[in-house]
Amino acid sequence: MDLIPAPQRVQTWEPHEWTFELSAKTRIAAAHGAEGVARWLRAELSAATGFTFDACSLDEGRRTAHAVCLDFDPELRASSGREAYRMSVDVYGASIRGGGRPGLFYAAQTLRQLLGPRAFRKAPIDGPRWKIPDILIEDAPRFGWRGVLLDVSRHFLPKADVLRFLDLMAVHKLNVLHLHLTDDQGWRVEIKRYPRLTEVGAWRERSMVGFRAGERRDDRPHGGYYTQDDLREIVSYATKRHITVVPEIDLPGHSQAAIAAYPELGNADVVDTAALGVWTDWGINPNVLNVSEGTLRFFEGVLEELLEIFPSEFIHLGGDECPKDQWRASPAAQARIKELGLADEDELQSWFIRHFDRWLAARGRRLIGWDEILEGGLAIAAEPKGAPVAKATSDKRPTKEGAPEGGASAPDDERPEARRRSRAAVSSWRGYAGGVAAARAGHDVVMCPEQHVYLDHRQAAGEDEPIPVGYVRSLEDVYRFEPVPAELDEAAARHVIGTQANLWTEFMADARDIDYRAFPRLAAFAEVAWSAPAARDFADFERRMTTHYARLDALGVEYRPPGGPHPWQRRPGVVGRPLDGPPPAG
Repeated sequence: MDLIPAPQRVQTWEPHEWTFELSAKTRIAAAHGAEGVARWLRAELSAATGFTFDACSLDEGRRTAHAVCLDFDPELRASSGREAYRMSVDVYGASIRGGGRPGLFYAAQTLRQLLGPRAFRKAPIDGPRWKIPDILIEDAPRFGWRGVLLDVSRHFLPKADVLRFLDLMAVHKLNVLHLHLTDDQGWRVEIKRYPRLTEVGAWRERSMVGFRAGERRDDRPHGGYYTQDDLREIVSYATKRHITVVPEIDLPGHSQAAIAAYPELGNADVVDTAALGVWTDWGINPNVLNVSEGTLRFFEGVLEELLEIFPSEFIHLGGDECPKDQWRASPAAQARIKELGLADEDELQSWFIRHFDRWLAARGRRLIGWDEILEGGLAIAAEPKGAPVAKATSDKRPTKEGAPEGGASAPDDERPEARRRSRAAVSSWRGYAGGVAAARAGHDVVMCPEQHVYLDHRQAAGEDEPIPVGYVRSLEDVYRFEPVPAELDEAAARHVIGTQANLWTEFMADARDIDYRAFPRLAAFAEVAWSAPAARDFADFERRMTTHYARLDALGVEYRPPGGPHPWQRRPGVVGRPLDGPPPAG
């Protein structure tokens, strides 16, 4: 059936003499609690087919032909989780049963794929009748965290493009959007008590074009930010597609945009922070936050507003690429090290991160950071035996129709090992090593190693690739990525809660550039995140991609063609930063 990601089990009957056909008579029936999925399916299929798909009760749908019936299956939920589903189609209609709302939603996405590429268009076009052969599909994902990082700091992505990207994630059954909201080059979230973060920090005077060796600049000012209502809209839109939005506020490094807005946040006893602007270069920046009580209170204030917008269990606080030179030179930082009885600057950063680990935990949230947060020690926060385990804030609030179940927002106190688990989790980006160390120490891990799933890296060798960056990571390379390192034993492997592909946008100025870098490789990654290793077959995936390219065409995705970029997708003369040779192992 050319489905992507490939389901666990598909059974069809030959010859396909009996088919279910969507028509003006077809209705969509939903059990109580499944109405949100039914509304989404009705809206998408109505747009593509021109049929209205009237609603009816589940009992009525089961008694009549020409119905798509959505219902829950407690046994399926108990055996395979909320994201599992079972779909059977025959001449009388389609029966979809899910372990929870996410399972029903993923089944609806599968149904849409079965109807062909035309089902992904926004208005009807001429074509064959809407038929599905008799089929049985049983499916569930391998990982609960199937994520994509979208960097909106280096190049701002307007809200409409973020909503479109969420739709593309949903098509591929990806369920976590890691939104990188702040960095040296721009602050993208409105914080009402600190208005200068967006007044000053949300724009820069110019941008580097390509890598610095090319010495090219675009002297047009660049900027933008999301109001709090914009972000609430993004979260709500994602929720209806069973996607959790995890915000990232990067600290204590990658913070020059914040320091430009509020110079007292920087190391003013070392550098003239009042003279700093929002950074116009790419790379690792020496200007980092100071470690005063005032800086802690400032970012507690930022996070208080952030928690009101994002109900996600996890809040990402970066922690990566924080040079320690200013702290070594700063009398105030050295006094802080002595006051706290710390050994060195690495322990100072660990103390800084652990402060926010405790602060978030006290509010029912969990910190996640890049693997550098392990440096200097990241304490395992084991709860005393019998102590209650804090759930995600979203689980404490009244459940809303369409709210995500499972995935990154699921309550985890049902797992036996939950009471002994560390609060903080680690995004392992510098290869596997950080993730292996974290998992063995009892930290949950999201595997996103640069050498495998950084989708800003070039897709082929040669001069045609636009702004060639990093290692060559082809479609097949991404498909062959395995998130769970072989050296982990069974207990440690359970701490790998998922995997994530990262789209850093230094060399992606708009949605067209993001399309090119992300697709088709994000389709390969989606199958890696969904399917067990034994079920993956690149030759079969490549064959199925022939149909999937037509779906991407219908969706308007400007992906990289298999034969190489279109002329308008190239950037001749713009210097990148290709890395010679194969990526290092691990």
